[in-house]
Amino acid sequence: MNAPTNISAQTQNRKADHIRICLEEDVQSHQITNGLERYRFTHSCLPELNHDEIDISTAFLGKHLGAPLLISSMTGGTEQAAMINQRLAKVAQHYKIAMGVGSQRVAVEKPQVADTFAVRKYAPDILLFANLGAVQLNYKYGLDECLRVVDILEADALILHLNPLQECIQPKGDTNFRGLLDKISTLCSKLPVPVIAKEVGNGISAAIAQKLLASGVAAIDVAGAGGTSWAKVESERAENPLQRRLGKTFADWGLPTAECITTIRAIAPNVPLIASGGLRHGLDVAAAIALGADIAGLAMPFLQAAATSETAVAELAEVLIAEITTVLFCTGNATLYHLKHSGSLQRIE
Repeated sequence: MNAPTNISAQTQNRKADHIRICLEEDVQSHQITNGLERYRFTHSCLPELNHDEIDISTAFLGKHLGAPLLISSMTGGTEQAAMINQRLAKVAQHYKIAMGVGSQRVAVEKPQVADTFAVRKYAPDILLFANLGAVQLNYKYGLDECLRVVDILEADALILHLNPLQECIQPKGDTNFRGLLDKISTLCSKLPVPVIAKEVGNGISAAIAQKLLASGVAAIDVAGAGGTSWAKVESERAENPLQRRLGKTFADWGLPTAECITTIRAIAPNVPLIASGGLRHGLDVAAAIALGADIAGLAMPFLQAAATSETAVAELAEVLIAEITTVLFCTGNATLYHLKHSGSLQRIE
């Protein structure tokens, strides 16, 4: 068996491990939170609104969304992952919400699994994001590979995910991040679709966001701390005591999602901004938008639902939409724009 086949098999096995661990093990952050509990909406007992007329639709990267929701990047590359992605895509299409897929590196290394990501046939007009690890630009990936993963999805944008902590703990992780910003800049100038920079659960600071935006990145997904800890996930996959110890030590490392939103918005008032990282319900989504995000991404709740059935995914989408709508109604805001500019979210001192 040649080396590329070995690598692709390892990548595929890692995908299966990630799904199993996320569904079966406790890999949530416990000491650090998403930071949204530090805020509270001011209740309006007289909203002067007709609930039926509340509009939670929005636009992101030029595409209409029925709700400010993103099914965050999760998986692909295995038979189970294909089923999960199909269920998610069908529901995303029905509710006109955005969707990302997991890292498509495995589809580059093993083209026969590309169909596990290719959900456009189930979701012909949703906002759909391809996904690769940014660090792969230092491991012989370039424009051709990025174009390939965009083409597999017929994607509207490419997510480049940034995961230095995960790579430190992951068995055989790719840890050469030197010179990456220049390569991201070159890619942004050549790729025909927008590039989104995303963390994987440890957050993006304002200083790094500023550098990424200057390099040509079109949007930021903060993916802050407070939800699934990929340090914990990789600790569960550890091949030796050192990796296991590192995963436990850094289980609660990172910047809370709320802090990422507010600090990035302060230096980049108009950048398309996605809030993700520990969001678990529509109240979190509404709070993130009131803080300055444009849309909000959830992964774990959608993964758990998709592992059950397409009906469970649809039920989750319905609940999230109802929760967001309820926040608008009970704060007296008819639209997301009004919510964002209403001042109805207050920090609790």
